[in-house]
This record gives sequence, structure tokens and C-alpha cells, in this order.
Amino acid sequence: MSIQGDFQKPREENRREGGIKKETLEGLYRAFSERLGEKALRREAPLWEHVSFRVGGPCRLMVFPQKEEEIAFSAELCRQEGVPFFILGRGTNLLPSDEGYEGVVIKLGAGFDGIREEAREGSLYAQAGALLSSMARAALERSLTGLEFAAGIPGTLGGGVVMNAGAYDGQLGSLIRQVRTLGTDGKIRCYSREECGFSYRHSIFQDQKQNEIILGASVSLLPGETERIREKMEDFSRRRSEKQPLSFPSAGSTFKRPPGHFAGQLIEEAGLKGLSVGGAMVSTLHAGFIINQGNAAARDIMDLILLVRDTVADRRGILLEPEVKLLGWEETPW
Repeated sequence: MSIQGDFQKPREENRREGGIKKETLEGLYRAFSERLGEKALRREAPLWEHVSFRVGGPCRLMVFPQKEEEIAFSAELCRQEGVPFFILGRGTNLLPSDEGYEGVVIKLGAGFDGIREEAREGSLYAQAGALLSSMARAALERSLTGLEFAAGIPGTLGGGVVMNAGAYDGQLGSLIRQVRTLGTDGKIRCYSREECGFSYRHSIFQDQKQNEIILGASVSLLPGETERIREKMEDFSRRRSEKQPLSFPSAGSTFKRPPGHFAGQLIEEAGLKGLSVGGAMVSTLHAGFIINQGNAAARDIMDLILLVRDTVADRRGILLEPEVKLLGWEETPW
């Protein structure tokens, strides 16, 4: 999962036809270069390279911090200049617009993906850019059970905390011991599991009022038998490869599971398997997935999501809620 929030709209003086003023952007670039170095920056970075749907236009500037203080500096600089910014992990649950994003993307990944064992028995701490699959492997190496479900989830811990990522009846929120965040005031805070308000695909960090950047989190696991943990991970991997269209770009399950139903089953019963809009298609392997057949535009995916949602609502009276988050769209249809 890959996102943590769009924390601020541009100030009016930074608005122009086409976006941020050139002089504002140049000032940002100089300030970032002095603090992070030019190698940590990329102008007009194509978002399609950084999201699993493989679609999306450019962002004005992408920043690659590798330390907590660099994340804090990046966020505060954008706030001071009134420039919108977005925290991005692996982009596995994100649909950026074809026009891109008129702001700064702060990309967490290499350099901010450490995993370590804590003094508390059975506890692992991971930075926000760490892959959930890497955390599962780290648990396996220590014969700790509980994270097997995460072995095939392609997103990062940060996004996983925000959306309470899960699979095969496992949810990250049930394992969280503590979450470390950076607030708009520059202070680091720690939230207990109870304070995070975890529920199905939700946490308090999805509420924009929180304005918190996830820095990392601790998970509490239990001792287990290495081979049984490995077997369970391999079983989940086999089931994914057999039932999910992993060879095509997608954002995983497109819709949340409605109470008492399965989204994929509802979509299939509505006769929508194989339905296409441009290069986007409802997977013929698993109707819960919308895939990019290789030439989809972000608008194709958006239109297909809305078509599927509206068709199921008309035929079954059940409104499917997309799991996919949006970036850079003028309209917000969900």
C-alpha cells in the first residue's frame, strides 16, 4: 500500500494555468538540492514508473529521502511554500491521473526500508518504506508467526498501516503494537494499536485531519515452527498465483469486500468478467481485479471502475467501494 496522504492544497498565489509557478518550483529544487543532494531529486518524474497500475503522468518533483530528518525537512519545506505533497511507497493501491500530479511526491523506499528485531520478545520494527513481504521473510527467519498472510502483498508498511492491509483473513492492524509518526508540528508521536482505530481497510491515518506521516511501526508476533510458517507462506503464494492475474499490472483487489458478499463474485454474477474500457479490463481470472492489458490510460481504469460499480449497484442494489486511492484527479468520484 502504498500511500499516506495528500496533506495540503496549493496556496492561491502558487496556482496558475499549468500548476505551480516556475520560480516556486526552482526555489524548492535549490532548497532540496542543498539539503538532500541532486541525486535525491527528479524533475517531472513519470508516476507510471512508481505505481503498480503502470499509468499516470508526471509529478513536478519527486524527492527520495533516506532519513527521518530528511522526510521532516521535505514535508516542512512544502508546507512553508504552500505546495501540495504526497507520501508514496510502492504505489500498489494508487491510481494517478494521466495529467500527473501538480506537486511534490516524497518517495519512501530504498534507504528507508530497514527491519530490525526489538528487545521485546517477538517484536519487529520496520521503517515505513519496508516491504510487507520483506517483513514476512524477516519473521520467518526468526521463526515468528503471524505475518504469513503478508508474504505476497507487494506494498510497504507505511501504506499497509494507513489502509490496514490484509489478505487471507489476516490484517496488519491486528499485529501492530505501536506506530511512529511525524506530525505537522515536526514532533514524533507514537500511537498504540487501540489509538490507530483499525477496522476493515481503514485506520485513523486515512482521516486527513490526522496529517501524520508514518515513519515506522512495531508488530507483535508469536513463536512458531519455521517449517510450518514456510509452508503456510508457500500455500498462500500458490493460491495467489492460481487465482490472481499477477502477470498484468493492477492494484490488487479493486473493491472492498461488502458485508456478507465478495466483490469479485458480485462482479462475475453481473456478467462483467472480461469487460473492457480502452486498455483496462475486468480480469477473466478473478473479477475482483481490474487490470492494465498493457496500453491502458488512467482514464480507462477510472471509467471501468465506475462502470463496474454502477452496474453492480443497478443489478444487485449493492454499492461497491473502491479500495484504490486517487492522485492528481480534479474530480473525486469516491
